[in-house]
Amino acid sequence: MTKTLTDLPTELLEHILCFPVLQDVDICNVSCCCKRLHDVCHGRGKVWGNQYKLRWPRLQRFYRPNESCDWLREYRTRHKVGIQIRRTVESISKRFFTEVVLGDSFAEIESLGMPEHFCEDELLFILNSDKRKNLTLKYYAKKILYFLRQQNILKSLKSFLEQPAEHQSPLEGAVLVDRYCNPLADVTLSSISAQLDEIAEKVKKMLKIKNPSHPSLRDFELQRQVMCSLNSVLYEQLQYKGNECDYYNPLNSYIHQVLLRRTGIPISLSVMYMTLAQKLGVRLEPVNFPNHFLLRWCQKPRGSEDIFDFVYIDAFGKGKQLTAKECEYLIGHQVTADYYSAISTGELLLRMVGNLLNIGKRGEGNEKSYQLLRDSLDLYLTINPDNVQYLLLQARLYFHLGIWPEKVLDILQHIQALDPSQHGAVGYLVQHTLEHIQHKKHPAAPEVKLRNAPEHLEVQYSVGLIMKHKRSGYNCVIYGWDPKCTMNQEWITTMRVNLLPNGPNQPFYNVLVQDGTCRYAAQENLEPHSAPMEIGHPEVGRYFSEFADTHYATNEELQTRYPEDADVTLGTVQRLYHRLMPDSGNQDQQNSHHPNPSQ
Repeated sequence: MTKTLTDLPTELLEHILCFPVLQDVDICNVSCCCKRLHDVCHGRGKVWGNQYKLRWPRLQRFYRPNESCDWLREYRTRHKVGIQIRRTVESISKRFFTEVVLGDSFAEIESLGMPEHFCEDELLFILNSDKRKNLTLKYYAKKILYFLRQQNILKSLKSFLEQPAEHQSPLEGAVLVDRYCNPLADVTLSSISAQLDEIAEKVKKMLKIKNPSHPSLRDFELQRQVMCSLNSVLYEQLQYKGNECDYYNPLNSYIHQVLLRRTGIPISLSVMYMTLAQKLGVRLEPVNFPNHFLLRWCQKPRGSEDIFDFVYIDAFGKGKQLTAKECEYLIGHQVTADYYSAISTGELLLRMVGNLLNIGKRGEGNEKSYQLLRDSLDLYLTINPDNVQYLLLQARLYFHLGIWPEKVLDILQHIQALDPSQHGAVGYLVQHTLEHIQHKKHPAAPEVKLRNAPEHLEVQYSVGLIMKHKRSGYNCVIYGWDPKCTMNQEWITTMRVNLLPNGPNQPFYNVLVQDGTCRYAAQENLEPHSAPMEIGHPEVGRYFSEFADTHYATNEELQTRYPEDADVTLGTVQRLYHRLMPDSGNQDQQNSHHPNPSQ
């Protein structure tokens, strides 16, 4: 008697249907053939479980091995989440193109009520797709992922702060600060602890070499041997050091960067040093010393309140051990005994975040410094939510960036309740924030620039072209242009535009530069690049959809503003690259104050 496919054992049919060449549509088609195959596809879940694992391998860590699960339901849910996330990302691109810093645009993602790990997996799927395509989709997917991860980290920080003070680990707190400021980096407490465990093992080996008879850590002289070995490994063998040359680099405050670059500032090095000492059996305490964070080590078995019963350790200064008097030499003046007291983990985190906040305020007013300022304010006010000074700074920052106007009003209301004397500043911001909310309800139509307009005939280049600066040599891509320089007279004088042969009365171009800056360059200073390459600027995806080997293709939003520029074809690009460009101009106009033309 002839046997058909359906006569095969269920296990064998499942094995056949789990072949990697079969996709979800194939399984659906097979299941529609007959009841027998339908039962095989859907009965025990093995077939759809295999499809799920093949399509979304990153999600396997959320399931236990051999876990019983309705895989078809999981597959459908994950598939629907993917569709919804893509639609949301695409809509955000269209609706928020004119915002320099995105804020309230991502709140709707949280309100979708979808499983967080599914949302993140789809965003990562978008980010890891074809490198040169879907640049705008990736640009906003990255920002959304940044936002979602920060929200989760903030929840973890709040839970951490709710623990009893004695259970709050300085290292865990420092890692949470690190993760919040670097949500796209792969930073975990377990990975940081593992690296510190490796250093601790090196110290133990060094201790055996230096002190073979070292029996225990009960005696202070024996603990001193541990500290000596720790300094030897950390500062001599591994070459850790304080970053005196680039002290105000925010990387110095991130614990994973301290371990990677082997340099930091007093507080970050102190957290690492204190954690290592604890792993080796020596208890150190953090000291909020002015201008130079320190650690202290009590020399009395039962503790003490006398500042002279402690040795103070300068982790920034290669673990040097100091007396109370010598600590004052570090800062050049005397301080009261209060400054030698041990502080809590919460106070340590406030100092660490305060450093980042000051670095953000010292920034150049670009998106990177604004982001650092936003992140550090979020962290500071999570730890100390009633600080009026920083609440007011946060409200002013959001107002300046034009984001979260409703949240600005909430912050101002909180400030007024905490300190009624701030009514003047609060009233001013309330009035202008309400005006901003009204303005957002009736946005102005975007300016459209046509190449064929009489006033634009001198414009030679199109958005999307890869250019090279004739004198400075930097590579860039054009994302906007003006028929004449639109900057004020102060900028024109500062940048010596009048020294150019054609001065300000020539086309000027907004360009994204390979080094991550945005500049405003005169036409006579630019020429098409002879060997076009991708421009590694973080804002490329905001304006362009893909890199087409010779130029960038504009996305829909930029195309509406420069509709005729988008028609640049490969042939036009090739002709431009073979045209002989005249040598002229010698000025480089850095766009440090030039507003984005889309604002």
